Amino acid sequence: MRDLLILGGTGFVGRVLCERLIEHFAGQARLTVPTRRLQHGKALLTLPTIRLIEADLHDDAQLASLVAGHDAVINLVAILHGSASDFERVHVALPRRLAEACRAVGVRRLLHVSALGVAADAPSNYLRSKAAGEAALRGQGLDVTVLRPSVIFGAGDRFLNLFAQLQRVFPLMPLAGSGARFQPVWVGDVAAALVAGLARPQSIGQTYECAGPSTYTLAEIVRLAGRWAGNERPVLPLPDALGRVQAALMSLMPGEPLMSGDNLDSMRVPNVATGWLPGLDALGIAPAALEAVAPAYLGPQAGPARLGSWRALARRG
Repeated sequence: MRDLLILGGTGFVGRVLCERLIEHFAGQARLTVPTRRLQHGKALLTLPTIRLIEADLHDDAQLASLVAGHDAVINLVAILHGSASDFERVHVALPRRLAEACRAVGVRRLLHVSALGVAADAPSNYLRSKAAGEAALRGQGLDVTVLRPSVIFGAGDRFLNLFAQLQRVFPLMPLAGSGARFQPVWVGDVAAALVAGLARPQSIGQTYECAGPSTYTLAEIVRLAGRWAGNERPVLPLPDALGRVQAALMSLMPGEPLMSGDNLDSMRVPNVATGWLPGLDALGIAPAALEAVAPAYLGPQAGPARLGSWRALARRG
């Protein structure tokens, strides 16, 4: 497969995936990456064989035109915050319309990134919509592979970096959902899983759980982020009622919220591998440990990649 369409390719996972695909195909693959604004993809312009195109994925005609002529499509598009209708539009309607576009133009191969903990009866809009998005792809006569990652970390993430930067600013970390459990997975391993899934016909029809080797509570993750950044602060676990007040106040702040009530609802479901489905090992990947990767980019001298989280705090995107 040489002509690939990457939806969400300008995002955190997408940028790493594009690099891995170019490496895997030795620069012979042609990658099309649509984006709402070309400036969002400027980090990809240094890569060879990338075609960056401005497009609206929620326009049926544009979506069908984008899909046509490609050997495979990889869908990374997702949101963490929004209303029920926002989640429906991005996580359910887009996969359904993508499947319809693939069928209409004769593209069979589709890889889709979902999330651990999805279920039709899950407690949050995020998890329910992700489950509905998976369901929208099945039974369409396509060759679909689904990945369900835990929370994804890596240089430039808005997870560990954000907790590290908050501890540079505040002397105490009040924390909603402090006991929530996660099995963080490195962005490089998620990208490698997509490349491996694309290369292996036996991945068709499969759903893979993408998780790291260890499980942590949110409080443990926050402490580690602060420690590796050299600014560990005491964590103050908040009871559920106060946590929801905190989330409500954060959701009123300008820009993308740091926390929402729907996030807290998602954290009621452990964000860890169930073991009922194949994992990264089934794709030949030994997942990297959080401790082996994160200190290198969280440390005080880690370089300009950490400026992204400062911009997030300043609400500048």
